[in-house]
Amino acid sequence: MKKYPTVFWTSNTVELFERAAYYAFFISVTKYLTEVVGFNDIWAAWISGVFSAGLYLLPPFTGAMSDRIGFRSAIVLAFGLLSIGYAVLWLFPYKVLVISALIIIMLGGSIIKPVITGTIAKVTSDEIRAKGYSIFYTVVNIGAFAGKTFAYPLRINLGLSQVNAFASVICFIALVTVFFFYKGIKKNETVRSFREVVQGFVRVFTNLRLITLILIVSGFWIIQGQLYATMPKYVTRTVGETASPEWIANVNPLVVTIFVVWITHLTKKLKPVTSMNIGMFIMPFSALLMASSSMLENLLGGSISIFGIVSAHPITIMLIAGIVFQGLAECFISPRYLEYFSLQAPRGQEGLYIGFGYLYSFFANILGFGISGYLLTAYCPDPKTLTPEQIPYAYTNANVIWYYFAGIGLLAALLLIIYRKVTESIDKKQLLLNEQA
Repeated sequence: MKKYPTVFWTSNTVELFERAAYYAFFISVTKYLTEVVGFNDIWAAWISGVFSAGLYLLPPFTGAMSDRIGFRSAIVLAFGLLSIGYAVLWLFPYKVLVISALIIIMLGGSIIKPVITGTIAKVTSDEIRAKGYSIFYTVVNIGAFAGKTFAYPLRINLGLSQVNAFASVICFIALVTVFFFYKGIKKNETVRSFREVVQGFVRVFTNLRLITLILIVSGFWIIQGQLYATMPKYVTRTVGETASPEWIANVNPLVVTIFVVWITHLTKKLKPVTSMNIGMFIMPFSALLMASSSMLENLLGGSISIFGIVSAHPITIMLIAGIVFQGLAECFISPRYLEYFSLQAPRGQEGLYIGFGYLYSFFANILGFGISGYLLTAYCPDPKTLTPEQIPYAYTNANVIWYYFAGIGLLAALLLIIYRKVTESIDKKQLLLNEQA
């Protein structure tokens, strides 16, 4: 541990704070927008989708800005924006101010990842860099897990707005930590211009092979995104407000942490796209499990004892079962996706394109959250919009929501098979033409 300088540990500590703040807030963002601010389910979904999509679209641009102003100035700016943004959500839950606060948080959050990953690259030697990044990703998962764990008692005991107070306070602590301990980072000698970033962005969007792959893989992440888009409202409306979407969602990082190394080792001899396809076909099965709660309830009743220790609602049990399979699917896909993506990029330009490999999250968040709003309105509506006579029957078909996402996942898996066959055929023809030439 002594091989890593203070700024390395400072960066990881504040990354943990930022992830805890973000996931504490984000797990209930659609509930906050509906129940506190007053947006309906459709508007809450679109606003949340655009917000989260922006966090994946902006980093190449904010990264270029950080190179220009210096990492220390950038990270101070980021945590200043985050502290203010979460504080506004806490103190001023009015529509215009909330939209403004979300934009502020989006900008602040988009600065953090390129700065922290860039810092680790600058302060570690080749000998310890790989381990340094493994520490970073471990910290990311600990922060995400901790944030959602704290969010549940805060929401139940103090209310949704106080979750934003928690996020604001720990981002302010991170700001103070950065101010005193984040030192000794020099500006990059080579600085990317915004023009270069925009040109790379345009190249990806106009490369039919790459943008097709990104859109297909988005189908997987549309389902994954329902942990935040659909599940919080779905479980609290069908089971009750004391249900814990925060802790249910934590099943995903727990499964990934336990199994990802083992599954990656198990599939190391498979082609990247083969491993990805396994995960893509697991994903719709996870959604079908979530949809099957009514069958379990018909068999075993409305409360099921688990080893005589605790009791849980069938909906909760099947959500957890589905999320376990989501985590397993992620273990097959995530470690191999960028490897496969890089193979689709023009030879010699892999580095230019790889920075935009996560654009699937941009599309998945916009589409996944947007679809969620309409499905919730149709099958699991806001109880405030119902009459007393409607409430007993309003959620009878709520589980149908998950059949839609199972269909999206299955379509994406089939499209990946077609994509593989088409691109391999094109590559073989091109290789033959090159040999003839």
